[in-house]
Amino acid sequence: MEKKIYIILSQTGTMFSKALKFFTRAEYNHASISLSPTLDKMYSFGRLNPYNPFKGGFVQEGKDVGTFKRFDKTKALVLEIYVSEEEYFKIKFFIEYLLQHRLQFHYNYWGVFFACFKKNLEPKKRFYCSQFVRACLAYFNIDNSRSLPKIIKPMDFMKLENKKIIYTGLLKNYFVS
Repeated sequence: MEKKIYIILSQTGTMFSKALKFFTRAEYNHASISLSPTLDKMYSFGRLNPYNPFKGGFVQEGKDVGTFKRFDKTKALVLEIYVSEEEYFKIKFFIEYLLQHRLQFHYNYWGVFFACFKKNLEPKKRFYCSQFVRACLAYFNIDNSRSLPKIIKPMDFMKLENKKIIYTGLLKNYFVS
């Protein structure tokens, strides 16, 4: 039986996202993953506190909480991806593991900096947002995820073959009927 996961590409308008947009020239500069079509729980690496851009780590996000609530003009593109039931539960397990051990994982600030200069840096227990989403897919060989670049940007998820764009617009207006 097939299941679905969701990759959310977003642009909040924070100073950090504007700086990334300058380097990447991409419309979206943040990536999250959700196991639910409602996006009530999304997971990523980002700000631990919506008011402090300097302390980051593994975060549970929501379209109406935290950074996305503070920056309510956040633009988003939502991708739906079919996975097997086994792949779905492996991703779920990985996310639950990170939730239980969240204090051991940190935001990969240096990785983002190096990525701007096309250099890869993957220290243990550190991710930036799109590195984390790629890991969720690549660890379990979902779709053609192993072909995604090591120096990954959120827009690279558009290269996934088994994706379907189900929404584009303001994240706060996203609604599942």
